[in-house]
Formats: sequence, structure tokens, C-alpha cells
Amino acid sequence: MQSAKTLQGIEAEIKHWKEVREATILAHNYQIPEVQDIADYIGDSLELARYASKIKAKVIVLCGVKFMAETAAILNPDKTVLIPDLGAGCSLCDTINVEQLRDWKKKHPNAVVVSYVNTTAEVKAESDYCCTSSNLLKVIEAIPKEKEILFLPDMFLGAYAEAKLGRKMHIWTGECHVHAGIRLQDIEAVRRRHPNAKLLIHPECGCVSQCLYLCASEGYNGMAVLSTSGMLREAKLSQAKEFIIATEVGLLHRLAKESPDKTFIPVKEDAVCKYMKMITLDKVLASLKNMVYVVKVDDDVARRARVAIERMLQIS
Repeated sequence: MQSAKTLQGIEAEIKHWKEVREATILAHNYQIPEVQDIADYIGDSLELARYASKIKAKVIVLCGVKFMAETAAILNPDKTVLIPDLGAGCSLCDTINVEQLRDWKKKHPNAVVVSYVNTTAEVKAESDYCCTSSNLLKVIEAIPKEKEILFLPDMFLGAYAEAKLGRKMHIWTGECHVHAGIRLQDIEAVRRRHPNAKLLIHPECGCVSQCLYLCASEGYNGMAVLSTSGMLREAKLSQAKEFIIATEVGLLHRLAKESPDKTFIPVKEDAVCKYMKMITLDKVLASLKNMVYVVKVDDDVARRARVAIERMLQIS
């Protein structure tokens, strides 16, 4: 834990070097509080992609995980995109590689490929559409009903889309280790302690289909399946004063800042993505001072991936 004086000193240095480099700092909702607080813009994957596509700074410091930095680089070929820690990966992204996708496509040559944004640039380049949890349903609805769909890589997100839209898809068996670890029994235990709280659950959670079933059978009143940006909006607009949050705990910092009159209870205190927590203020400062680590995407891969990403942005 850094002292307030040390923290202020690092923040001042970051501000100085940000001006020197003509940089903008983008942070995901799951970043540590200190990084969120020094960011120029905070958002979910879709919001960061959208913001990156319009940015004017010469340098983008992406405080998130590597696939997000790749997306920013694809959308900003004339800018320098930095990630403060090259080790900031994604367990969900790692569940499929480009060779596996190509093999899958060969078995379904006429299918439309929809890739969650949590994928490598190479996988996006082999896809027809990208999506996030914010616009997944809209993306699927934009594809003609007679078309076969390959959805990857999150099986829980895919199952949620099937349940909501009544449309069968081929779904890759990948998962986010954090969201997959949130179980129905965890939610029920917290609900027993907070019976009047509204449940906000991310569609990547392993128990989301069970929760939808219970909600339909009137066992779960006051539940909403939402992306992180959706949770933030719901917390502001809802008349409820207490919320159970089923997603990575990093979101609670922003929820508390933007809705200070409300109470937010994590389903699991240990719902932590170690990759999202790898970036610190010291690493942000080093990134700006030393211009590390530059994220580049092969030109041909970027050109093809940009098609799927831009379709995602248009539909959002």
C-alpha cells in the first residue's frame, strides 16, 4: 500500500509525462482503483473500442488486457498504443487460437463467425463479426435467421444468447475463469443475507442460465443480466438502494463512486482477474516515460480484423 504522499507524487509524474507524450489513458472497469482514478476514460470493452476509434491523442496507454490494446491498435494505425504490462492476458481469450478457428470453419463452411471481443487479433481476422456483452444480442439479431452461426469463445455468453433469442448456434466451449467461478450457491447465499437487494449478473457467469430459469419461475425477483456498463446505468437509474454484483470486483469501485448513496455487495470477494490487476500506477508511469510496451498488429491481420470490429461498433 502506497502512502498518500507517494501516490500524489506518482500521479503528478503521470500527468507530466502524459502531457509530454500527448497521451490519453484508457482503463477498463476491472482495473485497480488507483488506475481507474488517473484514467482519462473508463469503460467496458465496447466503450473502450468506441472511444479509441475517435481519439485524437498521439499515444494511447491501454490499462486493461492485451486483446484490448490490440483492438485499439487496429482502430488507430497512425497512433502508438502502449500496454503497461505485456503479461496482462486473458484466460477466456486463451481458450481458442486461430488454427482451431480455421479448423472449426472448415467443418461449417457456410457459417457466420461471431467472435466475442475477448479474442486475439488473429481470431478476429477470421471472424465476420465481433461483439461484446453489451451488444451481443443485437449482433446476433442482425444476422439472417437462416444463417448458421459459430459463436466463440464464451460458452456461457453463447448459452445466454440462445436462451434470450431462441436461436440455436454452434458454441465454443471456452470460459472466463473469474465468471465461471461464480456459482448459483454463491448467489443464493448472498441473497439470503440481503433479500431486498437487486441482483445484477454478468452474462459470462457460469450460473446465468440457472438464474434466468429461476427468474422466469418467479424465484428470483429483481434480477438483471447486464454488461458492466449496463450495471453502472442500472445502479444510477434504479429505485433500488442495495445491489448484489455478480462480476469481477473491480467494478465496485466505479459503482460506489458514481452511485455513492447506494450499497453494492459482491457475490464473491475473490472474484478477481489477476491479469486485470497486473497494471499499477508505477507501471503506467514507466510506460509513459519509456514508451513501453508498444502493441503492434500485422498489417494484413489488422485490415481483416478491422472489418469485424467496425461491424461491432456500427451495431452498438
